[in-house]
Amino acid sequence: MADSPWRGDCVSLVEAFRRGDHSPLEELSATYAAIEKSDLNAFCFLDRESAERDAKNADVSLPFGGVPFGVKELDSVSGWPDTEASMVFKDRIAKTTDTQVNRICRVGGAVKVGQTTASEFGGVNVTRTILHGATHNPWKHGHTPGGSSGGSAAAVAGGLVSIATGGDGGGSIRIPAGFSGLVGLKATFGRIPRGPGASNGNLTTVTGCLARSVRDTARWFDTANGHEGHDPLSLPRVSGWEAALGTIPTKGLRVAVVSNFGGGVVSPAMWQIIEQAAESLIAATGLKRRDSIDLSLPRLGAAWSVTGMAAIEFQLGDQWPACADQLTPEIRFGVSRTANLYGVEARGKFEQRRIALNNRMAEIFSEVDLIITASNPDIAFKAEGPLPDTFGGIVAGAGNNGVLTIPANIYGNPGISVPVGLLDGLPVGMQIMSRHFEEQLLLDLALTIERNQPWPLVAQ
Repeated sequence: MADSPWRGDCVSLVEAFRRGDHSPLEELSATYAAIEKSDLNAFCFLDRESAERDAKNADVSLPFGGVPFGVKELDSVSGWPDTEASMVFKDRIAKTTDTQVNRICRVGGAVKVGQTTASEFGGVNVTRTILHGATHNPWKHGHTPGGSSGGSAAAVAGGLVSIATGGDGGGSIRIPAGFSGLVGLKATFGRIPRGPGASNGNLTTVTGCLARSVRDTARWFDTANGHEGHDPLSLPRVSGWEAALGTIPTKGLRVAVVSNFGGGVVSPAMWQIIEQAAESLIAATGLKRRDSIDLSLPRLGAAWSVTGMAAIEFQLGDQWPACADQLTPEIRFGVSRTANLYGVEARGKFEQRRIALNNRMAEIFSEVDLIITASNPDIAFKAEGPLPDTFGGIVAGAGNNGVLTIPANIYGNPGISVPVGLLDGLPVGMQIMSRHFEEQLLLDLALTIERNQPWPLVAQ
């Protein structure tokens, strides 16, 4: 019987199952024992009876056969809580299961452990809610793992499960991956179907995973991607990402390395680590650095936030504003502010700014093939918040959070966060972005970093 959950990646765990060195039931038992002892507050709901049944019947020949995994609180699983991480919906139960979860279980053979905590409605990049309290970063208790997929990041980096689902509508995979020392791929919009029943919203949200390794990430997308009728905007199936790792040509590709992408303000100490990692990657892969490119973008974060808050107000329905005291401060403030701002004119302005940003991103990617920047403005801040307004001693404003990640959500192109070092005992994440549909290129670049500068798979 294992004393603790697997501390390697999913691929190595499945290989151990197949060799007979370890069993899915043993791993599941160790997982639940670790969750019970953990002070990370990474899980908010467990389904042990169902998980034990699935582990007992696990087919280890499947890509994730027998692997326990966490499901982000904002993802639907039939019969599980459907709270949106909000006290307002604490008693609501899901009636459907999201396509990604279904595929990872039925095609991949993985075992659902339970729900990982998230920020309320996925609205902020700190996982701290009235419903569940604060989730902690396993690298340094008292600091946040980010959000909105913070519980997933804490669970994976904290050694509770080796992989978990995530969603990214403004950086919510890349931000916690960067804060927690994990791989976080935000794929091309539509790569993995959402729903059934998911709203298209402002056309920014994608689903994926928080993972310990590049090959785990590739295997996840091999398993979960492909068009599904409930999501008419989902893309046709592609395959072979894991098999193709290490084979994607990179020599001569043009790359811009920029600290202030989207107008973000990055901690100088953290940027020094990222700059060194970028130079090492460029040398190892034969990329060609371009430093004279205009990378300015129109600021869209505020408009993006307004549209998201309007969607939250619609969900709250006639419970708003009576439910205001049940909401976290950020969501309460956002919904209150949006009620006076969102209308025909605001909607029109948002679309004009989206067009302007899309045009600029297209212009930038006509001059470079890749963009390297930070995943976050600084290392992880306090678990209870508030969102910081200074980074490395520079006054940046609370709107600095997410500025580095939002452009890829608006434009719909892929970006990946990869661990590149530690600062004050907390992980530093480097973000690499490419054109639409070039996730395999990003995975290969991440693989080069992983091989040349291996990162700890769990917090140390």
